Amino acid sequence: MQKRVIIDTDPGIDDALALMLALKSHELHVEAVTTVNGNVSVGQANKNAALLLELLDPRPRPILAMGSAQPLQKDAERAQSVHGSDGLGGLYRFKNPDGSPRYPEPVLPTQIPDAADVLFDLVKRYPGEISLIMLGPLTNLSEVLRRDKRRVKHLREVVIMGGAVGVPGNITPAAEFNIFVDPHAACRVFQSGLTMTLVPLNVTEKVFFGSEEIQALAQVLEEPLGGFVRDITEQSIEHMKEVRGISGIYLHDPLAVAVAIDPTMVKTVSLHVEVEARRGITRGMTIADTRAIADELKRPPNLEVALEVASKRFLAFFKERLCPRSS
Repeated sequence: MQKRVIIDTDPGIDDALALMLALKSHELHVEAVTTVNGNVSVGQANKNAALLLELLDPRPRPILAMGSAQPLQKDAERAQSVHGSDGLGGLYRFKNPDGSPRYPEPVLPTQIPDAADVLFDLVKRYPGEISLIMLGPLTNLSEVLRRDKRRVKHLREVVIMGGAVGVPGNITPAAEFNIFVDPHAACRVFQSGLTMTLVPLNVTEKVFFGSEEIQALAQVLEEPLGGFVRDITEQSIEHMKEVRGISGIYLHDPLAVAVAIDPTMVKTVSLHVEVEARRGITRGMTIADTRAIADELKRPPNLEVALEVASKRFLAFFKERLCPRSS
């Protein structure tokens, strides 16, 4: 039986690859794709998600819904150096030989429903069956909790790509991007009592997809998806070379999707995790209580936190699902 999921996202290069993985995995039925401010504005996120749905053409097509345009209590942040001004590596700069756009502007619905309304409707229709996969800042889920915490309790689970446990952040020395963008939303979500799994940088940065692997995958993918993978990853690969001296990308968001499909991809531990929301160098830091003391001396766990990952198995799974001929 397929797992019904909502994917909350701010596409984003690895978000795009995560959506591809989700829509090509028979274990999942993607009921909706909800967008949020993060890597790009929520308006650009709508365009990117719509383009992905046009390219992949899933049947039936998930609902596209628009979420929050701003974090709860701070200015919006962007990740243009990693994802490009459009979130997809400057995708719209590519042209066909005749000068026409390689990727025409996607056709958006005249009216895009509200993300919270869609979540409430799906949870009411399928109580206890909806899994929420969070690939961006947690603003949308925070808003849903604010509006009606009781109805959200009928979610099956929440899988969150975010945070950094025992490793440096990727936007500041202390913080991971998704949590840093809206730490107040993360605080509310972490305190909600929902069944949640956190997939942080300490595992996602162990699933590295090298540039040669990307090219090999793109060559065997059917067009236009092969060219799409090459085009969206080009800028991010160059950024990684410049910043980290390595050629490739981390599959942060695809790992979160894989965990929703097969939780054994990671080893988790029940931990109490809090988020630093105050201004300062530690803003957005995820603080997990990993002290080796008696459990009764700690606050009760609120998250399952991934601390180890089966990297080789995940990478093989990712390639096989996107294109069986590549495995």
